[in-house]
Amino acid sequence: MKKYLNTLFVTTQGAYLSKQGETVVVSVEKETRLQLPIHTISGIVCFGNVGMSPFLMGHCAENNVAISFLTEYGRFLAGVHGKTRGNVLLRREQYRRADDLKFSAGIARFVLTGKIANCRTVLQRALRDHDEKINTDAVERASTRLKYSLEQLQRTNDLDAIRGIEGESAHTYFDVFNNLIVGQKNDFVFEERNRRPPLDRVNCLLSFVYTLLTHDVRSALESVGLDSAVGFLHRDRPGRASLALDIMEEFRPFLADRLVLSLINREQVQKKGFTVSSSGAVMMDDDTRKTVLVAYQSRKQEEITHPYLQESVPVGLLFYVQALLLARYFRGDIDGYPVFIWK
Repeated sequence: MKKYLNTLFVTTQGAYLSKQGETVVVSVEKETRLQLPIHTISGIVCFGNVGMSPFLMGHCAENNVAISFLTEYGRFLAGVHGKTRGNVLLRREQYRRADDLKFSAGIARFVLTGKIANCRTVLQRALRDHDEKINTDAVERASTRLKYSLEQLQRTNDLDAIRGIEGESAHTYFDVFNNLIVGQKNDFVFEERNRRPPLDRVNCLLSFVYTLLTHDVRSALESVGLDSAVGFLHRDRPGRASLALDIMEEFRPFLADRLVLSLINREQVQKKGFTVSSSGAVMMDDDTRKTVLVAYQSRKQEEITHPYLQESVPVGLLFYVQALLLARYFRGDIDGYPVFIWK
């Protein structure tokens, strides 16, 4: 199980990964820099100009090690995976359920209940921990509106209406997100959520961590035999991991947003670690990217009590637990999908 906590991130430009026996070898200018047994890792994420031998790709596919290729600055390019795993009956059931708009609305309501509830918890913790440093009135109003959004979710089974509630709640949450930045406030200013490209340092960090989260959730879904491309809230689109985007919604505030806020407020990342291109896109340098990666991996090793299982689980295994619970719901083993709600 512990192998799920281990993802190899390769950021050194010009690096080349190859297979040697049962190990992964990372070389730079033909000099071996790292060698790891394949069974100790669950994923490989390559940033920028990083090459890989076809033999290693095949070996990773056989050993259920997910591979993702990203640009140097974190935009997803492609993934490599082997044979589809899991019971074909499970995937057929997933496809049937995805064609049922009423069922899709139910799944969407589950995951957005988790997302909005976890967003509200982020705000409430800020009120508890930093009440003297933030605009408490604005944050309290936002928390109240999110509570109302949760109530609205339970009263509708229309997919478009559910998406409307999600959009409104996201606007409410990010409208006060800048209040949660209590350190380096002049250097890290958040006005609105933007991406492709991110136009400020906070959005740059958020987009990068969301990309890492997508990789991990997609790997978890595929490991239990689900098709990560067939979603419910996010509908089918070529090249999009729609189900991964669905399930990661419940983890965005709990893992990604909190990590970004912590990195900024604890001054683990600084203004000098970012550059602005001629197009206005904000990018982080290598040292900052490595700092974020180390913090992300460290966070995944922390223990938390799962609200449904009532057992202590490493954060890095939460994606796999939720994937298994979703599969059990599709099979009819449980009556609903127990979304992850952080308390």
